[in-house]
Amino acid sequence: MTDRWATFDCYGTLIDWNSGLGNELVRLFGEERRPRLLARYHEIEPLVEAAYRTISYRDVLERTLGRLAAEEGLSVPDDERDALGRSLPSWHCFEEVPPALEELRRRGWRLAILSNTDRDFIDASIERIGVAFDLAIVASEIGSYKPAHGHWRAFERDVGRLPDAHVAASLFHDVAPCNALGLPCVWINRLAERPTTEWPTRELPNLTDLPGTLDELVPG
Repeated sequence: MTDRWATFDCYGTLIDWNSGLGNELVRLFGEERRPRLLARYHEIEPLVEAAYRTISYRDVLERTLGRLAAEEGLSVPDDERDALGRSLPSWHCFEEVPPALEELRRRGWRLAILSNTDRDFIDASIERIGVAFDLAIVASEIGSYKPAHGHWRAFERDVGRLPDAHVAASLFHDVAPCNALGLPCVWINRLAERPTTEWPTRELPNLTDLPGTLDELVPG
């Protein structure tokens, strides 16, 4: 029987990106600025990734933080420019993630991560999750940041075909390219957002019901 492959975005899907990032922004600039800075950070980072496709994600974090601070009239001390990169390995996974991934492995699914990040960051986050992945593809090694299709093409080169389904929390970074590739995508809508232009194959609030959903999409 052909292996069933599920690919995952990591940050925001498996790892609590908003809490980790938000807590660092609060430490640097104060609690009262959290909502505004977090929202603006999410707008700036894709612009940095698109402009500097081949730089490391650590550099993306630093450049985005610097641009955010400059826009808001804030300053980042020299010894804090890498604050986001230093803290990222300590960001926690969502509590339902490990048991859901373990159940997927029990059902015979092979798991891969496609992430806009660096190898050392993804290795640290996989250790936090505590579940083995068969493959991890990171932006800094392929010279491509999602929503470009580079991660899926790299997966296709490694495995010989596209995955059976992709699981992610971002409509922009993940659902849109999956739709363009004709790839089933399960949207993990943790923030109760409403799609306007990109519609996923399935929508879940978290990973709790993911094993059953993937089995429905791709029967074993």
